[in-house]
Amino acid sequence: MTRNPRLSFAEAAIRSGLISEKKYARAVELAKTNDQDEVSDAQISEALIKSGLITSYQAQQLRDGRTKLSLGPYLITDFIGQGGMGRVFKAVHRVMGRECAVKVLPLEKSTRESRDSFMREIRLQAGLDNPYVVRAFDAGVDGNVHYLVTEYVPGTDLRKMIRSRMQSDGTALTMSEAALVISQAATGLQYAHDLGLIHRDIKPGNILVTPDGHAKLSDIGLAAWSMGLQDDPRAGKIVGTADYLSPEQIRDPMSVGPLSDLYSLGCTLYYTVTGKVPFPGGDSKAKCRRHCEETPWHPRNLAPDLAEDFVDTIADMMEKDPARRIQSAAEVAERLEPWITSGLSVAPSSVAASETRQAWTPPPPPHEPAQLRESLRSAQDESGSGAISRSGSRNGENSASLPVSADWETTPSLRPRPSHAKAISIALAIAIPISLAIGFVIGYAIHGKV
Repeated sequence: MTRNPRLSFAEAAIRSGLISEKKYARAVELAKTNDQDEVSDAQISEALIKSGLITSYQAQQLRDGRTKLSLGPYLITDFIGQGGMGRVFKAVHRVMGRECAVKVLPLEKSTRESRDSFMREIRLQAGLDNPYVVRAFDAGVDGNVHYLVTEYVPGTDLRKMIRSRMQSDGTALTMSEAALVISQAATGLQYAHDLGLIHRDIKPGNILVTPDGHAKLSDIGLAAWSMGLQDDPRAGKIVGTADYLSPEQIRDPMSVGPLSDLYSLGCTLYYTVTGKVPFPGGDSKAKCRRHCEETPWHPRNLAPDLAEDFVDTIADMMEKDPARRIQSAAEVAERLEPWITSGLSVAPSSVAASETRQAWTPPPPPHEPAQLRESLRSAQDESGSGAISRSGSRNGENSASLPVSADWETTPSLRPRPSHAKAISIALAIAIPISLAIGFVIGYAIHGKV
């Protein structure tokens, strides 16, 4: 957007084309109070905002001397956020009046490789049409600025929703709420998988949730075709967000597949009900190692009300061996359905018994320092987006890293104990008749002698 600091607010407002001289003069009159002769730019902009002529975002840009607030036929009305591939703005089509989101590739990042990746994202998203996936409407170039236009999803993303909940009352989503959001995301993910597309960056920040609870998958900038990773400019690189990467993505990025997305969705579900990422603390390299080698803290240590079958569903999504993982996003949605339809009731599990499942790492034992136990509970979400280098520097794991011990991995309280009831029953069944028989013989002998 063009900026000229020499322009006054009035000059920038009129030159932008958003406001005519007549409407600006009217705003000045409305801004005057108590027969003021002079009014400030802030007062005038407030009058223009109340009149519906400009938005708060546009007012700030005009005060900064910016006059170009459009991209092609789209008028920029607000700033939504920024990701690894670009900035996202709220906009409206000048002719159709339709609200939309416009993703812009910043000029400072506009290299040949980034433009190729951006064009690839545009073409990938153009082929998606599903109520649980953010749809693409348009794309274009305005001067040197490349942009992608998608549907505008009101509300917030799942990460912001959880952080807001945690700050307000210290709790994350309930099982029913989490099941509703994640099952919809899984439905959108199944649609993408059916097309041969792998998202590769499933995380709470990429699940948008409307005020009425409708969830949509967004940001497919790192997506790849499962049948053609060799054509991907990022092939062979670890891409995604460290807190949600699957072990196979880390060990061999060329082996990434639909099941990798399910692991990431499992990490997302873990975060959704606990408010914590599976492996808090440490840098990206440490997180990657722990995804491959360790198991997270049991979710019920953070959310005691979770049902066992619900926890089992998270565990089955986060299996480190893809062959033992839930095998489709559709199955994830099916497993979560009972909590959507019947609130907090427990649904029967459709998987094997818990003894075939990886163990959760238990919390620190009681003799551990209280300060360490508290640090584990207060560890914050330290997400790192974008490509992760195998040779990245290691800053060391902080005190919030979950401790791991071989003794804790085999703690009896988290593993099924062998039952001796059957052996005892058999022994009693044999011993009692024999005892009775011996007693009968001895009694008969004594009686005969008498």
